Amino acid sequence: MLKLKTKSEFLKVYNQGEKHFGYFQLIYFKKNNLKENRLGVVASKKTGNAVCRNKLKRLFRENFRKQEKNLKQGYDIIFIAKKNAGEKFKTLNLSIIEKDSIKIFKRAKMFL
Repeated sequence: MLKLKTKSEFLKVYNQGEKHFGYFQLIYFKKNNLKENRLGVVASKKTGNAVCRNKLKRLFRENFRKQEKNLKQGYDIIFIAKKNAGEKFKTLNLSIIEKDSIKIFKRAKMFL
């Protein structure tokens, strides 16, 4: 799994990509010139303290890792945690995040 690392990579996806909303997350997609998908995960301070933000980022990364084989390749994808994900982070688990992101991926026609 490749990662988006620089600010310019993130800005390019934000400005030129398409965005789709879920209940707990917002996902940006943009076609890249690579054969693999690259992932970026964002959890701002609005979502909660460091423990909460890190747990959410781990959940989003694991969710992407499990679904990556079913997704179209060659995209930059950014997961952004919404504030309500932070509010419910103690009861939030991987299956809830998966259901939310599957709805978004279907809407965005990202599945193979």
